[in-house]
Amino acid sequence: MAASILSHEVSDLCLGKPALSSLSVSATVGEALSSLKRFGDLFLSVWSCDQHHRCNSPRSIKVDFAECKCIGKVCLADVICFLSKEENLKNPGKALQEPVSLLLNSKVSGLVRHLEPHASLLEAIDLILEGAQNLVIPLHNPFTRKKLISKSTANSTLHNNREYCWLTQEDIVRYLLNSIGLFSPTPNHTIESLNIIDTESFFTVHYDDPAALPLISQSLVKQTSVAILDADGKLIGEISPFTLNFCDETVAAAIATLSAGELMAYIECGDPPEDLIMLVKERLGERNLGPALDLIEEESGILSSSSDSSYSSASDEEFGMGRSGRIAGNSARVGRSTETIVCYPWSSLVAVMIQALSHRLSYTWVIEEDGTLVGVVTFAGMIKVLRERLRSMV
Repeated sequence: MAASILSHEVSDLCLGKPALSSLSVSATVGEALSSLKRFGDLFLSVWSCDQHHRCNSPRSIKVDFAECKCIGKVCLADVICFLSKEENLKNPGKALQEPVSLLLNSKVSGLVRHLEPHASLLEAIDLILEGAQNLVIPLHNPFTRKKLISKSTANSTLHNNREYCWLTQEDIVRYLLNSIGLFSPTPNHTIESLNIIDTESFFTVHYDDPAALPLISQSLVKQTSVAILDADGKLIGEISPFTLNFCDETVAAAIATLSAGELMAYIECGDPPEDLIMLVKERLGERNLGPALDLIEEESGILSSSSDSSYSSASDEEFGMGRSGRIAGNSARVGRSTETIVCYPWSSLVAVMIQALSHRLSYTWVIEEDGTLVGVVTFAGMIKVLRERLRSMV
């Protein structure tokens, strides 16, 4: 049974995937922001070469692969966190002219790894467990594809005369879920019994504390979020980098000036409440950050709408359509719920997998029945326990 899974190559998981949108490492933060907004991609791949002059011509076919390599990824949340730093709020225009490489320097190495299409699924899983979040896989030779024509620098996807796609942790989990019966009985065990609840290395902040930009940046790297707790340690919401990806760059000023609870309300509204906008402006003035007021006055902040509040929780019977709770909303831009997704220590592994995949999140918060935060379960944790099960089956 294990052989039927492990016989697949990573190219099998790439069928139908679009080619990567990309950016040269020589681009600016402003160019990255413009490309993210213009093309609507959640992430742009960043490459070590100048795409057009070195990689997109048949004459460059002998260029050493090491000279043109994907070295990282950037998203709108990266740009927002960068602009939220006080020195950048003092001069947003100058900040946007900084090299995009500054968005990568704060990240740990190895988040993006290259892998050939004939590599085994097991190789891909092992790279994920070593810390990779995105695997860069070559697609077909672009010079055999009629649709490939001259492209703009910002959206070029040709490197080393090839196109590439992402293979993500979500792709691996979704693939394994399709064969979940082969892992029996592990998928029916509780996440607590499988020991995959991370009870230590996650990020929290209390409702009235400052929004804590460093924690937001770290959660972005770990593909989780920052949990917001009340005085009793109960989960009441989160500041999610994924939600920030659907915001406008104007939210940078809010991150720098609002408390965690205020920021949660700011980013979950279709239009930020007027009183919070005024509060941001007032605090920017108090800190002599007048230039950052342009970020507030030019755009409205976030492209989503909010409604009543509720948790979404996982149960073995309903696979995530569980108890009601405190906060919810949904993004009109992509139809994605912005509610805080939770499960329980007694939730089964398969229930939590389905819940996370259905919300397109790489993590699920774990709480007790009274709402007390226990920890978090991530895609990496799910993959690890299934990898161990595969090892025992071989």
